[in-house]
Amino acid sequence: MLVRIQEDEIEYPPPRPPALDVLGGAGTYSALGARIFSPPPLSRTVGWIVDQGSDFPSSLTTLISSWETSALLRLDDTRITTRGWNGYTDPSDPSHRAFRYTTPKKRLTASDLSGTPLLHARAIHLICSPNRCRDLISSILSLRKASAPPDTYTRPFFIWEPVPDLCTPAELLNCTNALPLVDICSPNHAELAGFMGCSGLDPVTGEIDTAQVERACEQLLASMPLQSYALVVRAGDKGCYLARNGGRKRTSSSTKTVKKKKKEYTRGGLQHDTDMEALFAGLMQDGEGHVAREEIEVDPGVERWFPAFYGAREAKERVVDPTGGGNTFLGGLAVALARGKSMEEACGWGNVAASFAIEQVGVPELGKNDEGQEVWNGVRVEERLSGYLDGLRM
Repeated sequence: MLVRIQEDEIEYPPPRPPALDVLGGAGTYSALGARIFSPPPLSRTVGWIVDQGSDFPSSLTTLISSWETSALLRLDDTRITTRGWNGYTDPSDPSHRAFRYTTPKKRLTASDLSGTPLLHARAIHLICSPNRCRDLISSILSLRKASAPPDTYTRPFFIWEPVPDLCTPAELLNCTNALPLVDICSPNHAELAGFMGCSGLDPVTGEIDTAQVERACEQLLASMPLQSYALVVRAGDKGCYLARNGGRKRTSSSTKTVKKKKKEYTRGGLQHDTDMEALFAGLMQDGEGHVAREEIEVDPGVERWFPAFYGAREAKERVVDPTGGGNTFLGGLAVALARGKSMEEACGWGNVAASFAIEQVGVPELGKNDEGQEVWNGVRVEERLSGYLDGLRM
């Protein structure tokens, strides 16, 4: 996992005072999402790069070290730490966030992975424009193939989060060109709507319009119908929406023999007496009359909403600050997929991870209970996850 760390200033609507020097950055929260499900020694499987400037607080170094991850800390005394400003300044829409960098940002590239175990991670989370997504994936795969021992190369899961300022209709074509290269594209509801020239909100209620989300996903999937990727749209207190095209599902190479049809069909199109059943059976046969089982097992695809851990009613009491919730969601999603979980279950992991990130300003508190078990904000992750998944009836 490649991470650019930053310190954040978070401004809220008055009279709430701002929060300063908060450990932040999209990559930081993504690493948090993976770490939440990775108690030691699994915590060492969470790798990230932390670029520290000359002004990087020692308290944040201590906090990062307490997570016991494989963080690569790189100190550069010639620059200051990347800092960002987050503004929740619209009282009518508490979910709307404005963001800007207040110091020069350090852009990471695929070459930052060279010579580190991060190059061979099972899942890679990219936050970038559509065109840079394509360039990064090409570069990462080239480096990965070049450094892999013979017969050991594997392709990672690529999870792409589009940058908000380039989620516009002008970038829609570039977006569709990037989709075949990734396994998951995960905008939030506003970013998805931006590609379509919409707001993503119901004009009457001002709430997130779930119908808009579903229509936009249908359009994007239809634009690349023969490609295999999923859209996971993060939609605040509505939860997340998973949409994935179906197709032929290859489950085995076993075959069965079917009796060949005696009737032959001439080239040149369908006739009024064409036996359609026989025709399509013939198309699926090889020269010896065999039908591969995987050719007739169909994956219907997925179109499903997964509720947020804290719904709209609970959110008013339990959600303190939504900053980082979406990125923490993607970290949980990524680690679930890396461990072989289904896309549906991974969405559940993501929603549970996000619930810990939004219960306070900054990152949740790591500790241990009376039995010596790891807890976040005093809660065992396994208990919260099992309760959520049981409620889904998967």
